[in-house]
Amino acid sequence: LVVAFLVAYHQNKQLIGEKGLLPCKLYLQSVKKYFKGKINLDALSYAPTIIWFLDWSDMDSILDYLSLFGLATSAFVLITGCANMVLMAVLWLLYLSLVNVGQIWYSFGWESQLLETGFLGIFLCPLWTLSCLPQHTPPSPIVIWAFRWLIFRIMLGAGLIKVRGDRCWRELTCMDYHYETQPVPNPIAYFMHRSPWWFHRFETLVNHFIELVVPFFLFLGRRMCILHGLLQILFQVLLIISGNLSFLNWLTIVPSIACFDDSTLGFLFSPQAGGVKDHLVQMQLEGAAGEQHPRPWGWYVRRVVNISFGLLIAYLSIPVILNLLNSRQVMNTSFNSLRIVNTYGAFGSITKERTEVVLQGTSSLDPNDPAAVWEEYDFKCKPGDLKRRPCFITPYHYRLDWLMWFAAFQTYEQNEWIIHLAGKLLAQEEEILSLMATNPFAGRAPPRWIRGEHFKYKFSLPGGQHAKEGRWWIRKRLGPYFPPVNLQGLKKFYEARNWPHPLQD
Repeated sequence: LVVAFLVAYHQNKQLIGEKGLLPCKLYLQSVKKYFKGKINLDALSYAPTIIWFLDWSDMDSILDYLSLFGLATSAFVLITGCANMVLMAVLWLLYLSLVNVGQIWYSFGWESQLLETGFLGIFLCPLWTLSCLPQHTPPSPIVIWAFRWLIFRIMLGAGLIKVRGDRCWRELTCMDYHYETQPVPNPIAYFMHRSPWWFHRFETLVNHFIELVVPFFLFLGRRMCILHGLLQILFQVLLIISGNLSFLNWLTIVPSIACFDDSTLGFLFSPQAGGVKDHLVQMQLEGAAGEQHPRPWGWYVRRVVNISFGLLIAYLSIPVILNLLNSRQVMNTSFNSLRIVNTYGAFGSITKERTEVVLQGTSSLDPNDPAAVWEEYDFKCKPGDLKRRPCFITPYHYRLDWLMWFAAFQTYEQNEWIIHLAGKLLAQEEEILSLMATNPFAGRAPPRWIRGEHFKYKFSLPGGQHAKEGRWWIRKRLGPYFPPVNLQGLKKFYEARNWPHPLQD
């Protein structure tokens, strides 16, 4: 959550703020209009967010306050190791409020996974106390099994969507392409891509074993459950090393921890007097000696809440189970607006070629002049400059870079926000430029025209001629992605969508 709120604070204004690429105020207004201009139960159910009840006159401040409050609260929990149901519920509500106005920028499976994990975390904590080891509030077995049920669905859903989806998973050839075509490769992926063909086949088989077989270890007793946790954590670590998949893999480690019991995790805690381990031993000795402390009323409340929680999870799991059993399985879908129990999956299909949209600007009066000099914008992490080393960014996440990957194998008509982006670059708006790695017109007059060019990218060969020249990538132009545009020509386009016309800062 610390990383998620940090990403939100640094990027929300540019993406969904007052002058964002897809302003959330316009989104909420359209939802309100759909429900006859009222903020009623239907509107709240469609887009549950506390922003409905706040003053929209300064949406940027609202987004900042929600992000900063969530960042501070989650940092407190992380640093102190103390939490209660109230704090965890506040964190869950804050992030739910951002996700439900985030539109496509928050449309990834790990957003729902973070919300589900956070919801489960509420019931893992004591009701009020912030003690690291509170009396009378051991984690309920219901909650522990809810976490195990989560990791079971995550992995099995990912495995089933693969074998039901792209045939390359069944033919064991998907890893021939994955490292090069994944959304945001890192330097390790550059070398992993050149592994021998037999190693890629082995990787695919291991992937199927981890995702389709290992999840059932959860139900085969303590030792197999522990083995499941070890294998899943090791698998996630390997994925972290080989790619930049946001905080997805870090997050997936969390429910795997529920596979271990106290005796397995005891080595993580110091045995020194006064420590958590010593305190726990004292509590166990008191219990064994028959010393009974009166149970606070919160204990009874929590008992009722945990049972109700278990029934809720069971009920909301019905459509998820039916989806897993369905040959037309869908992935990363929520069957309830609060995203409490969801269906998951990853890389159900693999792109065999990597294409990129490269944005270019020119100061030329005529964009069709063969002598016009077009200069390229680079993004923070996505491939662009052929000589720039792929980045290490996980668990941080550049949302714009990730959506540019999707846009590259779609059209600009399907991603109108990219034209909005072009307009903001024409105006050299500082906020949107903060999401870019380079501005070729820095310190100069803004460009008169922006265009999108479509390229096919491939890794260079390690040790080959291109690599010796310092190139990590080689590319080939495929054609235009969108034609040259200028601010005057975009005026009606902006007005039709109620987007504020970009103004030069």
